[in-house]
Amino acid sequence: MEELKKLTKVELKNLDKVFYPKVKVNKAQIIEYYIKLAPKILPVIANRPLVLTRYPDGVEGEKVSFFEKNAPEGTPKWVKTKAIYSPTSKRDVNYIVCNDLDTLIWLANLAALEIHMPFSKIDNLDKPDLLFFDIDPEPPATLSDAADVVLLLKDILNDLGLTPFVKTSGKKGLHVVIPIDPDYTFEKARGFVHKIGVDLAIKSDIVVSEFKDTKKPGKVFADYLQNSPLRTMVVPYSLRPTPDATVSAPLDWSEVKKGINPSEFNIFNVVKRQSDPWKNIFEKRCKLEI
Repeated sequence: MEELKKLTKVELKNLDKVFYPKVKVNKAQIIEYYIKLAPKILPVIANRPLVLTRYPDGVEGEKVSFFEKNAPEGTPKWVKTKAIYSPTSKRDVNYIVCNDLDTLIWLANLAALEIHMPFSKIDNLDKPDLLFFDIDPEPPATLSDAADVVLLLKDILNDLGLTPFVKTSGKKGLHVVIPIDPDYTFEKARGFVHKIGVDLAIKSDIVVSEFKDTKKPGKVFADYLQNSPLRTMVVPYSLRPTPDATVSAPLDWSEVKKGINPSEFNIFNVVKRQSDPWKNIFEKRCKLEI
């Protein structure tokens, strides 16, 4: 643990505190995980206002987890923030922007097990540079059913000349994103994603594309609603608050298949993966026919 403290200017605390009791993962292991994955995480989240989910007493602790948009009291001056006006609360919210390793370590030290990112950057908040499909199975539908839907979605997107990327949600679903030129409003982007979902539902009886149908048993919802200003997805390689310390893991398309299990992608084995399926994702931006 002393070696860990030498790696950063962050004042690390409670490193032996257990955050995942079932698999005996403590804060030091969480910080080490984010250090190892930083080269894959930082290029994707750079210059984005982040939303945290903090677990001060771990995933099974008595203290309630909470979302945090505003930089907490005591945030170091070297942590980059972006003030964004919130019409709901009628005030500026100082979002954290993580462009460097020390900030990522600081987030882990806050017990921010989950990190969420929006689909636009701080210099162009009204124009998304990612399209997002949340493919969410409702039991008894499974992740295998979601995998079938995602492969069908990939074919539709490829036929349109688009380049999709996929990751596990870390829970029960799969996420598909498309890097795009930030030339479109969120309204246009959301409408485009919704239309693809409608097409997907026509091709597959298991798919539903409307919010009112999300809880129909055995269906897979192609969710388009997150494609809105400052709505978010969990970032690639973020931990999730599951007993097995699962991860929202970017996948090669060859890994999307029946029998895929989210528990296969966790804090212990994701660090051993040699491939980086989302490497240079923003060098593959697409234009939309809207």
